Amino acid sequence: QVQLVESGGGLVQSGGSLRLSCVASGLTFSRYCMGWFRQAPVKEREFVAALSRFGANLYYADSVKGRFTISRDNAKNSVYVQMNSLNPDDTAVYYCAAQRSFIGDSYLRSASYDYWGQGTQVTVFS
Repeated sequence: QVQLVESGGGLVQSGGSLRLSCVASGLTFSRYCMGWFRQAPVKEREFVAALSRFGANLYYADSVKGRFTISRDNAKNSVYVQMNSLNPDDTAVYYCAAQRSFIGDSYLRSASYDYWGQGTQVTVFS
């Protein structure tokens, strides 16, 4: 059974930082591309960042470019997102997701991902 478990969310003041982690089990992690999405109340789930199987290709939403950094450690079956310069607009539940391979811009589309975590709440206050 595949499981993705996120951690690292919390309450942080505007301008602060958080590092989210996602640990995968039940799959061969290095065979999957990984992504982070977020969903704020009454909003649709949106793409945040993604990276290829060995991290050679990185993708970011314009809203987080320059502030967020995605990375992975295949030895630890883990993917991370370092979030700096947080602002209240970053408040959301953050989800990690796994996709067998990115085809074109499939990294952007939540429907393209095969597995999802349960999410971790990030709240940024001003």
